[in-house]
Amino acid sequence: MTVTEVLRLGPARLTAGLEQHARLDLTDHRTAHGPLPSFDRAALLDLVDRIDLRGRGGAAFPFARKARATLATADRTRAPLVIVVNATEGEPASAKDRMLLARAPHLILDGACLAAAAFGAEEVIVGVGAGGPGETSVPRAVAERSGTLPCPVRTLCLPERFVSGESGALIRGVSGQPAVPPARKARASDGGPAGVRGRPTLLSNAETFAQLAVAARLGPDAFAVVGTPAEPGTVLLTVTLPALPPLVVEVPAGARLGVVLDACGVEPGQGLLVGGYHGAWIRPQDAAHAALSRAGLAAVGGTLGAGAVVSLPTDTCPIGEVARVTAWLAAESTGQCGPCRLGLPNTADALAQLALRGGGPSALDEARRTVSAVRGRGACAHPDGTARFVLSALAVFADDLAAHESGRGCGRPVRGLLPLPGDTGSALPAPDASAELSLEVDWARCEGHGLCAALAPELIALGPHGYPVIGTTPVAPWLEHGARRAVSQCPALALRFGKPAR
Repeated sequence: MTVTEVLRLGPARLTAGLEQHARLDLTDHRTAHGPLPSFDRAALLDLVDRIDLRGRGGAAFPFARKARATLATADRTRAPLVIVVNATEGEPASAKDRMLLARAPHLILDGACLAAAAFGAEEVIVGVGAGGPGETSVPRAVAERSGTLPCPVRTLCLPERFVSGESGALIRGVSGQPAVPPARKARASDGGPAGVRGRPTLLSNAETFAQLAVAARLGPDAFAVVGTPAEPGTVLLTVTLPALPPLVVEVPAGARLGVVLDACGVEPGQGLLVGGYHGAWIRPQDAAHAALSRAGLAAVGGTLGAGAVVSLPTDTCPIGEVARVTAWLAAESTGQCGPCRLGLPNTADALAQLALRGGGPSALDEARRTVSAVRGRGACAHPDGTARFVLSALAVFADDLAAHESGRGCGRPVRGLLPLPGDTGSALPAPDASAELSLEVDWARCEGHGLCAALAPELIALGPHGYPVIGTTPVAPWLEHGARRAVSQCPALALRFGKPAR
């Protein structure tokens, strides 16, 4: 198992003991963190209220509000609740949860078991990515606690996909269904179809439960010694280093982003992506003094999100980098709603045209139009997060956009420095490349019949002279049937499958 390197700027809380151990077993964990106190329901709710504990997976939803809603359903229905720890982390630019799973799994279990005992949960389920460190580290940690758990604890492995970490997708996976977001939004706290086995379900991110364990030991006053008055405590960041594995950094909330970059040896570059691929870009001149808190990053147009920080070096084309990630995000969706089925692939294609061939103002206008149209219309948060990523890039890289609009381009290659699964800077394994397909045309054969556009309109349009125009993004799984029909029925045998370039 590869050990993720950690750095701390300030007190060691979540990272305590990791300077001495690659992984904290139960004995080492108790030595580093001390005994875990017990809480009843009222005391635990008071604790999370006083520190304003928020979800650390990206949405920053108040933990206390979610817990109260779950408990209210449990009281009303007289059904015991289920606690789900979301440690799937399908974000390529983030490694903080994987670090905790691999190196400090007992801290996550502390928080989950603390809530389970206080709230009377019948089970704790830890959702992890298949093939990741949690698949072995969490069951091992549970075995080390044999006989001391407040309720059964089990680990569930889910396929590594970006959308598998969405709360509804995780609960569907726990329930034996495909781990994709449900077509309709529903609250797990309400139980029924949205909960595990119909039970009211309290779901939060792995770091959130680890922070709960730290706060329980320190108490609200000592917990707030570091951080800001509105956002006490520390945060975990994942900093992407050029050509190196990611680095996880624990810093007090409110610390300056520029200080963190200096400590990691990272330059601001052309722009900084904060919050991951559902996050936002900020300008390099704003990085030095930006505060690493929800309010501080919002002040410069950013978002803390999943805590991922990626600097884009000056020797790569920013428009091409953004187009590359947008194509990946489009392919990672499940195609259950119009914004994911059509809007995201169209946005990715428009950006690719702008990056590769200039495309002129029409390509930029199309990118802006399509990505703006998906906001607030998706079945889950994936279209909104992707729109935030793209629209902030269009603002931060305005000078490069102007060069590409003119047809000159920026003159730099696309080096692929924004991490995607399998890259050096990503903690995620490479996807199965054999499962990806793209369409291509043998122009020596094509006669412009137009049948392909009729059979696969989501993938193929007809140009002004009646010949097919095909996007650059891979064929999404839900469009593969139409693509195969178009290939098999092409009268001139000009349409065929190829392999998409990464």
